[in-house]
Formats: sequence, C-alpha cells, structure tokens
Amino acid sequence: MLLSVCMKYGISHLSIVPIRSEPSHKSEMVSQLLFGECYTVIKEQKNWLQVECCYDTYQGWIDAAQFHELNEKEFNNNTENNCGVAMELSGSAASGFDSVPIVAGSSLPFFDGMNFKIGKEKFIYNGQSVTAEGKTNALLERVAMRYLNAPYLWGGRSPFGIDCSGFTQVVFKFMGIQLKRDAYQQAEQGVVVNFVEEAMPGDLAFFNNEEGKIIHVGIILKDNRIIHSSGKVRIDKLDHFGIYNTSAKKYSHQLKIIKRLL
Repeated sequence: MLLSVCMKYGISHLSIVPIRSEPSHKSEMVSQLLFGECYTVIKEQKNWLQVECCYDTYQGWIDAAQFHELNEKEFNNNTENNCGVAMELSGSAASGFDSVPIVAGSSLPFFDGMNFKIGKEKFIYNGQSVTAEGKTNALLERVAMRYLNAPYLWGGRSPFGIDCSGFTQVVFKFMGIQLKRDAYQQAEQGVVVNFVEEAMPGDLAFFNNEEGKIIHVGIILKDNRIIHSSGKVRIDKLDHFGIYNTSAKKYSHQLKIIKRLL
C-alpha cells in the first residue's frame, strides 16, 4: 500500500545512491544520484522512497536507509547555481572527524574553492573542481576524456560505471548545461545540425534502432570522431551513416540527428 506523505526534501550524502524502477533491490537500476544532488520525496512504501531528482526531474525509488533530509529552506537554498562540481575521478570530502568518498560529477553546494556545506554540515574538498567561472568550451573535451575506458553500466553516472546518456549528462553538467536523463529526452534539447560536415566539437549525436527509436548518444570530437559509452567509454569514427567501431571494423550505431547545445 502506498502512503501519501508531507513534502520531504533530500540530498545525496553518499558517493552514489542507486535509483531503481521499483521499490526493491532486485529491481532494475535506472539512474543514480551523485553526492550533493537534491531530490523531493513523492511517495513512501515500507523501506523505500519514490523520489524526483531536481537536476533532471527523473523519478525512481531509493532505499530509505540512504535518505538524508534537508528542510525546506535548506532545499530551496541548495540550487545547482551555487554548486561546484568535483572533477577528480575519485576523491573525498572531510567533515569534522569523518570523510565521504565522492566521484567526478558530484555537486559541492556553496563551494568557495575548498569548502562547501550540506545543511549545517561543513566539508573540505581539496581535489580539482569546476565552478561557474571555470566553465568554458575548452573544458568539455578535457572532462569527457577523463571518463575514457570507464565501463558501461545501465543507469550509471559515475566513472566506475556509466551509460551513454549518463555520460553525456554528467559531462555537460561540468559546463553548466542541464541535460535530461535518457537519450531520447536529450534529443529534444538544443538546435538541429543538418549535416555531419557542419558538426562542431561538443555537439551531441543521437542514434536510432531499426524501429527509429533513439537509443544512443555521444559527444562529437574534432577530426570526425565521437566519444561515447558502448561497452566502455570509447572513441570511434563518425560519418553520415553513424558510428564506425574501429575495433570491430563495422558500423555499430545508425545516425539519427545531431544537436548543438554549446
């Protein structure tokens, strides 16, 4: 039985919190909350919470044991606009006598270059990070290359397991651009680029299956290359047919559309 609750607000206080399609650990993981990302609670069911992610409005279920509450004022003040973004593939944030492991793409609320806070708790982060002042177009390829060879993981958004749209979403997070969670949703954003020859580094290329449904996305690099998560984050060739897998020596994905967001 689903029980309605008063509005609750939460923030990921762990490096990664799995989001599942149903309230069960056996259920499919559809996404992840990275450290510092906020959400609202929609429903409760036993030891599970149905949440909506603030970053992309994605919905799913998290284990109630991983819930870290914010009050309404803290939640409203904790916007992505005043966040730094952790750039180290793996690091830690120290708080008093404790520390929390965090991964690249994590949000650092109220970040001043070293210090940040969640609610009333203060943290120190000494790793590389990006702030509003550091978000330039030259940063995008540098960030994307940090994920090279990260393993593919359905629903993943971290350097230790990431899917195709999770990869593009997190990379663009460093640029201050909020992408939706799934590839077909991301394809609805940005401006159409009509031809591959007109594509620029940083454009997103989307690919469809035999039914015409968009199922894959990657980031275009210079010299007709694309970086994308397929088995692992890898670089392949791109032309008007699609992605040419340089290892398998065959086309792996059929090009549908190119969009520009930068």
